[in-house]
Amino acid sequence: METTGSVPPQSLGQLPPGSLGALFNDALRFWEPRRVIYNLILFLVSVAWVVFSWPHFRPAFRWSTLPPLLFLAFVANVCYCAAYVIDLPLQGSSLATEWKHRRWGLWLAGLLLAILLTNYWIADEIYPFVR
Repeated sequence: METTGSVPPQSLGQLPPGSLGALFNDALRFWEPRRVIYNLILFLVSVAWVVFSWPHFRPAFRWSTLPPLLFLAFVANVCYCAAYVIDLPLQGSSLATEWKHRRWGLWLAGLLLAILLTNYWIADEIYPFVR
């Protein structure tokens, strides 16, 4: 016997459209593959600093500099997660279809900000103190 208010059964792994879980899954599918590109670009920016000013950075290559470097990589990835704070509410709004076509702009803006902060951090905080 079927009632008029019953919910159709869900297949394993499928979430009802518009549910928080479905929005989160969509956000993960969009943002996480791009996290690899984001990290790779920030890594290449850092490598470029070292390569183009090699004699200056040579003394910085010690085991004691690894923990601060790993901490900065962690901070960069925490900042990347800020995209979810914007993405999830917009996916649940009336602007969802338009937002899904334009959220690459948020990714690009975040990437450019991260590149700017990486360059600033290296130029102002790390570069002057490396001897």
